Amino acid sequence: MSAAANESHKIDVSPELWDNIFAPSSCLVLITSVDRESRVNAAAFGTCTRVCHDPVYIAFTCGTGKDTYENVLATGEFVVNVVPFEQAMLDKTLICALPFRAGENELDHAKDDAIRHVIAKQEAIGYPILTDGELRRRNFQESFSEAVAGFEVPAEDKSMEGVSLQPFARAEQNFSAPGPAIRTRRRVVERLRLVRNVPLSEYRFSSKIATRPVKVTVLSPDRISQRFDWQQSKAIYPDMDAFLTDVVKISRQIIGELVDAGCRYIQIDAPGYTAYVDKVSLDRMRARGEDPDKNMERSIAADNAVIAGFDGVTFGIHLCKGNPRTIDPATGKVMPQWHREGHYDGIAERLFAQLKHDRLLLEYDDERSGSFTPLRYVPKQKIVVLGLVTTKRADLESFDLLRRRIDEATQYLPAEQLALSPQCGFASTIGGNKLTLDDEKRKLALVVEIAREVWGTA
Repeated sequence: MSAAANESHKIDVSPELWDNIFAPSSCLVLITSVDRESRVNAAAFGTCTRVCHDPVYIAFTCGTGKDTYENVLATGEFVVNVVPFEQAMLDKTLICALPFRAGENELDHAKDDAIRHVIAKQEAIGYPILTDGELRRRNFQESFSEAVAGFEVPAEDKSMEGVSLQPFARAEQNFSAPGPAIRTRRRVVERLRLVRNVPLSEYRFSSKIATRPVKVTVLSPDRISQRFDWQQSKAIYPDMDAFLTDVVKISRQIIGELVDAGCRYIQIDAPGYTAYVDKVSLDRMRARGEDPDKNMERSIAADNAVIAGFDGVTFGIHLCKGNPRTIDPATGKVMPQWHREGHYDGIAERLFAQLKHDRLLLEYDDERSGSFTPLRYVPKQKIVVLGLVTTKRADLESFDLLRRRIDEATQYLPAEQLALSPQCGFASTIGGNKLTLDDEKRKLALVVEIAREVWGTA
């Protein structure tokens, strides 16, 4: 929201929604602002009061000399984040009320605390490889988009306007709307260059507090290329090959610095490969004058080039058809959505055989994933991690069902070439997940229990 610092600030929220999220006349909020150097400040306010219902106005008091006061005075902008009445969220928000030094980013401290918590929980459950949950990112794709300069930066984000909220439905963002790079198709205004190694900073913190190996995720060149508006970028990159040359170079620099820091498990997030079995996505490629077969060939070569020569590092590559979910208005339960449709059959022979990654992490959490027949194309040296546990429902899969599914997969691959995991992360964006922390813990614990039963170890 934007206004002069000495004026009242109107919030454009419907009265119905306001009553849902801000029922009391006064509640805890997190007010975020930035200074002239774009440094973020977050401050917890317990005296933010609704003073008018229609139109909605709120009021809060802030002492002079505080970061919030100085930032709002300087920029005329701030955001009011209403905190849900959940103890865990309230506790995290109150971290931002601690007396940090002026100019210090309180959100970073809150993220540190949250990452300590999720790593400790994974260790307690028994996971052998840990993750920070990507809790420093707003979107999983920021491993690349926030690491580079060169993409056009729109003044607003309208990518999620009109996205379906219906369960069991396609729920894609508007790729041509203004929005962040990679989440939408953006042109470049200069050649890409690395300005901040996002996964490296994440790894440095999480590896220090973990007692077991920590993995990080890096975005696939395939996804990056699919979200590159090459038609409007020819003055910078004459073709997709030239663009991907820079993408591979930057990605290898990111990975090289991770390896130098001690990281030995790197997951490449490549959800875009399922576009090559999705009719809607294929039609879009052809409408842009692209050859999907050529796109896939180029992407496989780029993904292999990114990981080549890093001895002693385990590389996994994750494929899925999107991780959105919604609330069923009829039942109030969390229900799946998706971004793409189709089975692995149309790409497995080519993709599974040609990718050089050690692990294939595959979505297999419902009938939309198809059969295990494509696993017959997996070479002997690779391990397939079956994503049988869904992240899109709170319902806990039964032990017996998952054992049967693993047994079915052994018809095409021996058990020693199989592993088990959730289908995807529990949240791919800052919007989070409608599953509770207890739901997530139960699913993670079930994965460990079954792994010990089937393979003797997690």
